[in-house]
Amino acid sequence: MQAEDLTEVIRQHPFLADLSKVHMEVLVGCASNVHFAEGSYAIREGEIANKFYLIRTGLVALESVVNARRRIRIQTVGPGEVLGWSWLLRPYRWHFNGLAVAEVRAIALDGECLRNKCENDHDFGYEMLSRFSRVIERRLEATRMQLLDLYTTTPKVKK
Repeated sequence: MQAEDLTEVIRQHPFLADLSKVHMEVLVGCASNVHFAEGSYAIREGEIANKFYLIRTGLVALESVVNARRRIRIQTVGPGEVLGWSWLLRPYRWHFNGLAVAEVRAIALDGECLRNKCENDHDFGYEMLSRFSRVIERRLEATRMQLLDLYTTTPKVKK
């Protein structure tokens, strides 16, 4: 079995497809292949966030814990999408659970490694922040839509 060229795999992922060659070389040094079996957690709310994932195959449900017996699904991410932005912002803790609802293959990028590279190369740091701000915006919008679904009641019509 031939080993995959992570640079090429990462370049093909939509989130990083147009990343400059220089920044790609910086990024690939922090990358590794990972696998999550269906029913396993890739991330857990409240735990330390030191990675993000480029989803290649499978599906991950982002959930928020309401109480011991109830979780709310915020969004499901799949191939071509990104799982995780919490590695980028202090206190580096996950804001959601990430449950593999179908077997997942992904590229994991080490958050501590990337934070150090961002600190040493501000152009690279700006590039990462720009890309992840769009991910954060989509997560906030998905959360807002879930809250509207949960807390909006249909007014009764008077006859």
